[in-house]
Amino acid sequence: MNFTAQNASRKWAYGAFRRIEPAMVTVAAVALLLGMPTGPAVAAKASRPAPWADLLRDVSPRDRATARRTAVPLPKPRPSEAPSAERDKPDKERQASPPNGKPDQQAAPAPQPTSQPSACRLALTDEVAIAPSIPDIKGAGGCGGEDLVRLEAIVLPDKRQVSVKPAAILRCKMAAALADWIRSDIAPLAERLGTAISNLDNFDSFECRGRNRIAGAQLSEHGRANALDVRAFKFADDSTISLTDRTVPRGLRESVLHSACKRFPTVLGPGSDGYHEDHIHLDLMERRNNYRICQWDVWDPLPQKAPLLPAERPEEAPPREVAAKPDGAKSDAKSDAKSAAEPEAEKSNAENPDEAEPPREEKPAKKKRRLNRRS
Repeated sequence: MNFTAQNASRKWAYGAFRRIEPAMVTVAAVALLLGMPTGPAVAAKASRPAPWADLLRDVSPRDRATARRTAVPLPKPRPSEAPSAERDKPDKERQASPPNGKPDQQAAPAPQPTSQPSACRLALTDEVAIAPSIPDIKGAGGCGGEDLVRLEAIVLPDKRQVSVKPAAILRCKMAAALADWIRSDIAPLAERLGTAISNLDNFDSFECRGRNRIAGAQLSEHGRANALDVRAFKFADDSTISLTDRTVPRGLRESVLHSACKRFPTVLGPGSDGYHEDHIHLDLMERRNNYRICQWDVWDPLPQKAPLLPAERPEEAPPREVAAKPDGAKSDAKSDAKSAAEPEAEKSNAENPDEAEPPREEKPAKKKRRLNRRS
């Protein structure tokens, strides 16, 4: 390729550059005049301080402008025929705010609504039992109850007290039934024995658990404060009667059994289910058709000494029946009898040698001749 001036002049005419040169100079001059600042602008630029001049200068805070007060429109007054605002307030706010609109420091608090005592609570006075009321218990799964008392002692008609140790947490109806049982049945029974009842051994009362303490079982009446486990009675002469002790006279235990089953719908003791062998369970569980459960076996006392041999069979007893044996069994029985008789015979011969059979004579052995047979 050849980039010489002669070749370039062939494509671009040199005269064209010479004709636009004056125009380009004129345009450049006009641009300089337009971009040059005027006199006031130059003076303002000269008077403008440098951006770093205020770094070391102490600048005082500026005064804040005063707030302008504007007129706020107020609501229109409440018409006289409008209803009173006290009607719209709830009852609690109306009671809390006095009529004059100012809180009264000497105003007494509003009384709390109290539940009326039940008929059982009114009947269970201090002349019957020492049983103060306790708050209701509400637990999981229906555990707990209402109208509960803490039974500490039962007051007898002669003003003597039968202590419940430890104190039992029961429903009022269960406590009243227990007090009536002790006052009407157990106290007269102790008087016939020549003493007086003083203590009741409480084995278990309220306990939030399932029946027989089995996990997942149906809620026990103990969980409803509707049951009591009695283990023993203590009397004024320091004697104790355990209701499941076999050494206690049977008639006394039966008297307690019959009196308890008449008053309580559920009575469980030894022989019921294996869980009440050492105490008596009492409760007031309500069932259909007033169904009652009384399961308490009064066992006889154990003998002083265990017999070594069984008692002899009485003569007037009927003969024992023996089942008939099949034919095969008969033959086996005969062979067994024969085999059993042989040792007896040998034994008798040994005891009486004179009567034994004489020994047999032994004959000499004979030799057999061998016959040689010739073929």
